[in-house]
Amino acid sequence: MTDSRGNTLARIASILLTSAAAVTLATAAQAADQLLSGAVTAAAGQKLGGVTVSAKLEGSTITTSVYTDETGSYYFPPLAAGKYRVWAQALGFEAAKTEVDLSAPKQQNLSLAAMTDPERRWRQLPGELMAASLPEETADDARIKKIFMNQCTGCHTPSYPLQFRFDEAGWNRVINLMKIVVNVGTIPANAKPNQIIELNQKELAAYLAKVRGPGESPMKIKERPRVTGEAARVVWTTYDVPQNPDVGVGTNQQTNDGADWSLGTTSRITLLQHDGGMDLDGNLWFTSNAPNKLVTIGRVDTKTGAVKFLKVDRADGRAANAHGLTMDPQGNFWFDVDPGRRSLGKLDPKTEKITVYQPPQNMSPLGGAVTLDVDGKGKVWASSPDGVLQFDPVSEKFTEFKSTLGFRNPRGTNSTYGAAGDRDGNGWWAQMAFDTIGKADFATGKTVEIKLPELKSELDKLSPAQLAAYEKVTDLTNGNPLPWGQGPRRMGTDKNADVLWVGNSWGSSFARIDTKTNEVTMVPFPDKAMQAYHIHVDSKHNVWGNLWTNDQIVKYDPAAAKWTTFEMPVRGTESRHISVHERNGVTKVVMPTYRSHQMFVMTLRSDADIAALKAQATK
Repeated sequence: MTDSRGNTLARIASILLTSAAAVTLATAAQAADQLLSGAVTAAAGQKLGGVTVSAKLEGSTITTSVYTDETGSYYFPPLAAGKYRVWAQALGFEAAKTEVDLSAPKQQNLSLAAMTDPERRWRQLPGELMAASLPEETADDARIKKIFMNQCTGCHTPSYPLQFRFDEAGWNRVINLMKIVVNVGTIPANAKPNQIIELNQKELAAYLAKVRGPGESPMKIKERPRVTGEAARVVWTTYDVPQNPDVGVGTNQQTNDGADWSLGTTSRITLLQHDGGMDLDGNLWFTSNAPNKLVTIGRVDTKTGAVKFLKVDRADGRAANAHGLTMDPQGNFWFDVDPGRRSLGKLDPKTEKITVYQPPQNMSPLGGAVTLDVDGKGKVWASSPDGVLQFDPVSEKFTEFKSTLGFRNPRGTNSTYGAAGDRDGNGWWAQMAFDTIGKADFATGKTVEIKLPELKSELDKLSPAQLAAYEKVTDLTNGNPLPWGQGPRRMGTDKNADVLWVGNSWGSSFARIDTKTNEVTMVPFPDKAMQAYHIHVDSKHNVWGNLWTNDQIVKYDPAAAKWTTFEMPVRGTESRHISVHERNGVTKVVMPTYRSHQMFVMTLRSDADIAALKAQATK
């Protein structure tokens, strides 16, 4: 297809950021790879399982992290020879740091000392443990805690505000700002206060001052066990991504990248990437939804760490923004792109050619928090502000389906969030503010809408007067839910079964929907502090979800009704997208992160993989 706007949009501006770090790594990779192993103990000598151990080559932008097993031992995959910074950390302990010359196989033991400073101990916590530690023993505390979880974590992890202390007047100032800003941190013209926050502001400020004020706090840190089994066998590979250069903070790389947990959660003001995926050659790609002049789509070379920017122009001179990303079976990436009217983009990773397809003027553009998916028949589905669009790559034709609730109604704005396509060629989308799932029946051209059940436990906490006050709220949006809302966000279908899985942010659950009968089954998370964002279903029916407040991802095995929680090695990640890459018998999970400015790849390892490394390390 020829871009309707001519050569301007067809031209791709590429900027190759090959740093000295990437050159160093490429040179080191030519040497023989070496094994790094060892053990981690507490200061008193006891062995510690489930401890995160990380290694970063001097001058590199790539970090590798593993976990200790039940004996306290750790085994890295073969690493390029060179000088490494190595550190280990676990909740409740100070990080242990050392340097290793990996010119030959090396066994490096580390010892962790208990963390005694309570504020450092608090800042070290991931967002969901901070949230889980908030008191809810009384009915009033439980009710206001839910308001905080719904209204104050819609655009950031709870660990960001909760790492600070303010008195009641200070928290009121924070709330006065937050109730009028949009989720990118700007104050729109003629901004109106969030009605639900205003209804609860006095009690919310008092509650936050009680738990994170200048006085003694009633909170007790909620503990959790360290990872074991499958979650302790994985390898994380983390690739640094440059900060948004147009923000003007004076540095290209993040100064707090989350590697030292005790530094707390950093600001996301310089974020660049949003969604991400791995191509068939093993390289990483990400979209950029932040205003900037350089990048629409970015590429990370997984061998060197080098980052390359591809740009689609906008009429105002900026790079066209992109948000969602998905890959088709042929290895092409599909994404939304905004050259002036939000359109559909296609990227061929091998040639780096980008093609832009604009929906007809009589249809809605792509919009909302755009999510994309390729259905079982090869068609591309993408969110529009008021429904979903299907695109046929062969005929290059768009088909539109709209929500029956309308984009705006007396209760608020009904903007689409997630979208997906099932194996039969039907489309699905989430109306997050109204707990409704839309279904596009492609054969009939009709729209069906499925209502998720309310959280009755939250309704029961409210008095008749409070319920009546919420009935008057008229500004419901994706990030502004009622206390009993589920918050269906981004979704994924099982392409080998007739099942749609939906991540419910406010309901702390997955919704399982039978794509034939539309029957809904709610599957609660193991911990109600967990908040879902996106879902990817693998070829074995496992449901993978990223938890943007948690520094964790989960895997749910529907056949066994079993949850597995994987810990990320970095604090304050705030991921918004997850994709699973299954190739040559190896499963890799890919996530971009907002705050730490990284692309994450988690590689699953078997017991046999660990046994082979152990045998090599003990020769």
